[in-house]
Amino acid sequence: MTHGTTMLTAQAKRVLIADDHPLYRAALQAILPRACSAAHVAEAACQDEVTNQVASDADFDLIVLDLNLPGAKGLSCLRYVREAAPLTPVIVVSGNDDPATMSEVGLAGAAGYVPKSAPGDVLVEAIRLVMGGGTYLPATVTVALHHSRSPGTAPAEPAGDPLTSRQMRVLKLLAQGQSNKQIARELEISEITVKAHVSAIFRKLGVSNRTQAANEARRFLNG
Repeated sequence: MTHGTTMLTAQAKRVLIADDHPLYRAALQAILPRACSAAHVAEAACQDEVTNQVASDADFDLIVLDLNLPGAKGLSCLRYVREAAPLTPVIVVSGNDDPATMSEVGLAGAAGYVPKSAPGDVLVEAIRLVMGGGTYLPATVTVALHHSRSPGTAPAEPAGDPLTSRQMRVLKLLAQGQSNKQIARELEISEITVKAHVSAIFRKLGVSNRTQAANEARRFLNG
């Protein structure tokens, strides 16, 4: 069996799509089978519907959540979901591509953030990555997350947020100086997935570029 995650579909039993625009919910449902086969989809159009759905059944395998749902204030809906269903990964979709907002979302516990302006392929890769236990955040947010750390905090792996086994493999290859294309070929995954892994690695190690990641990798892997 190969490790070509982009060639496989993540298995998700139940997915909640929360967005107040019917056309966007329909678009998400159309995209979902490319990433999650045989998924049963539930829908919500406002914060109350999200809370009701999660309160009655917290066993969703994935929640795709629009930040700006009617009734939501800031990250209120995301924070509710993270508290009520802490084991369910959440991918936030939003028309806001501000790095500060993406940073807040990441720190609030979302497993992914996909701007609505992103191509559908990006969302597909984000879902596959998150359903595989990874994290997807755009590269532009890693610097903001890095600066959100307290002064003097060592750039080490955050407690409770370890690198996944796939991220460890990507990190080792990155430390060897391999390009995203080379890493993708080595691990039999797409370059988009590699970029997503690299973005997550940057965030978790508290670095903002490949050189810093390679230096931290040598300390982290040999320490």
